[in-house]
Amino acid sequence: MASMNWRSKSTSSFAFVNTALCLLLVLHFSTTCEAKLSSKFYDKTCPNAISTIRSSIRSAISRERRMAASLIRLHFHDCFVKGCDASILLDDSPRFKTEKSALPNRNSARGYELIENAKARVEKICPGVVSCADVLAVAAREASLAVSGPSWTVKLGRRDSKRAYPDEANTDLPGFTDSLDRLISRFAGKGLSARDMVALSGAHTIGQAQCFTFRNRIYSNTSDINASFARSRRSRCPAAVNQGSSNLAPLELVTPNSFDNNYFKNLIQKKGLLQSDQVLFSGGSTDRIVSEYSKNSARFRADFAAAMVRMGDIKPLTGSAGQIRRICSAVN
Repeated sequence: MASMNWRSKSTSSFAFVNTALCLLLVLHFSTTCEAKLSSKFYDKTCPNAISTIRSSIRSAISRERRMAASLIRLHFHDCFVKGCDASILLDDSPRFKTEKSALPNRNSARGYELIENAKARVEKICPGVVSCADVLAVAAREASLAVSGPSWTVKLGRRDSKRAYPDEANTDLPGFTDSLDRLISRFAGKGLSARDMVALSGAHTIGQAQCFTFRNRIYSNTSDINASFARSRRSRCPAAVNQGSSNLAPLELVTPNSFDNNYFKNLIQKKGLLQSDQVLFSGGSTDRIVSEYSKNSARFRADFAAAMVRMGDIKPLTGSAGQIRRICSAVN
């Protein structure tokens, strides 16, 4: 017990000294403190951080398998708004409004309490060392593994933002009615390619969507949706806009709780639930990628893992920027 207390104090002191040194450099030499993300970032300061996060997340997903999709989505929605800085986890404060109430997140983004619980466990062994942004990044990887998805090396060393950005959440996050060109443009704006976009969309092989996000599509009688598929989805999603809007349906019917390439096979059969799914295979430039992934699961898994690493590199706060929050829902 004594050695654990010593380790907690020393790791906290280490982080404080590093930050203090950075601030001195900034003040006296007009320079900036920049640090690169590294998978070994906590090897000395909190060697049990990853295993602690893993245990917490795996336990939560064993209780509710759907949470795997929610955590991957939460990481995605964090990174696409001002970078991977855990801004999505912040509650309202006198200084800013939360991203949780932005339209793409309202009543749909989930898993906040799981990240808070994992962070609390890490704080017990290494107070003030591991950021909420890094907890979320590791949680997304562990969520994928929990549902037989791919693994990837999570680079670490992000710091947490001091505010949330609800306006940017409303404008920067992809929408369920986005066209292919709009999706490609959105991802390009974050430094991600069309292939990255298709691979990351493959996360819709797990998880569920609310009726209001696909109602228009299943009642449209257009040529880009399989008629029998559309009819089957109407039983839980009435045409009337004031009925059943929050009813859930799996994004992928065949194996909705397993990470595989059935999502892409469905798109080829015009069985994409969301409009933003089906546009990936609709006679456009990404048809060939969808076709490739539908035939080659290994290629999809490898590309998904690589895209998750690139997404995790979107504008992280490092060095002396931001802070290490004590709790993820509020700034220090």
